[in-house]
Amino acid sequence: MNGSYFCARRTHVEVAVPQSGAPAMLSPVIPSPRRTAMLLVGCVVLGLGVGLLLAADLGSDGYSTFVNGLTIATGVDFWIVNLVVGVVLVALAALRKVYPGIGTVVQVVLVGVTVSVVLDVLATPDALGWQIALLATAFPVLALGIALYLGSHTGAGPAEAAALAWDPPVPFRWSYSVVQGGGALGGWLLGATVGVGTLAVILLLGPAVDLTARVLSLDLHQERDPEAGQRDLA
Repeated sequence: MNGSYFCARRTHVEVAVPQSGAPAMLSPVIPSPRRTAMLLVGCVVLGLGVGLLLAADLGSDGYSTFVNGLTIATGVDFWIVNLVVGVVLVALAALRKVYPGIGTVVQVVLVGVTVSVVLDVLATPDALGWQIALLATAFPVLALGIALYLGSHTGAGPAEAAALAWDPPVPFRWSYSVVQGGGALGGWLLGATVGVGTLAVILLLGPAVDLTARVLSLDLHQERDPEAGQRDLA
C-alpha cells in the first residue's frame, strides 16, 4: 500500500515558484524535525496496519493483488514486479505534478520492515471471528498511517501517488478507491485471489483516510510544501 486533494479543509500556503517558471516541487532539503517525525511515525503505523490486514488473511489490498497477479502471470519474483510497478506509478504521477521525495523511499522501506516484524509476531487466528476483528482493527490504523505520512509532505508511495495524481478533479477518497479497485480487478484477471478484505480496502480505505485527514487538519497534496520559502532546518 505498499500512500491530495480532497474535500478536507485546506490551509492556504505560499509556494515558492522558480523564476524559470518550472513547477514547484517538494523541498530538496532535509525535512524539519516535525515533518520527519510525521513521516516516520506514519510509516510505522501504516506498516502495522498492513501487517494486521495480512494477518487477518481475508484478502490483501488492490495494489498488492495486482502485483501478485503479475507475479503469477510472468513468473518473475514478487519483489521485482513490485519495484517495477512502483517506479512506473510514481513516474506517471510525476507527470501530473505529484513529485516523489524522500518520503517515497522511506515509505517503501520502513513499511516493508514494519510489516515483516508484525507478521513475525502475529499469526493468523484460527477462528473467523478473530480474523474479522483483525481486519476491522486494521482500517483505522491504515487510515492514520497514510494520513500522517502523506501529511508530512515528503513524497507519496506508489498507490497513494497514483490516486493523488487525479485529485483534482477526482477527490482522493474516490481516486484511491479507483486505484485499489483497478489493481484488484487486474490482479484477479491475472490469477490472483481477492477476498472480503480486498473489497473493504476498495470501498472504505479512501474515505477513511479522507476523514482522518479532516480530523487532523492535514492537506495531503504532495506538490505543496508547507515550509517552502523558509529555511527548513533539521
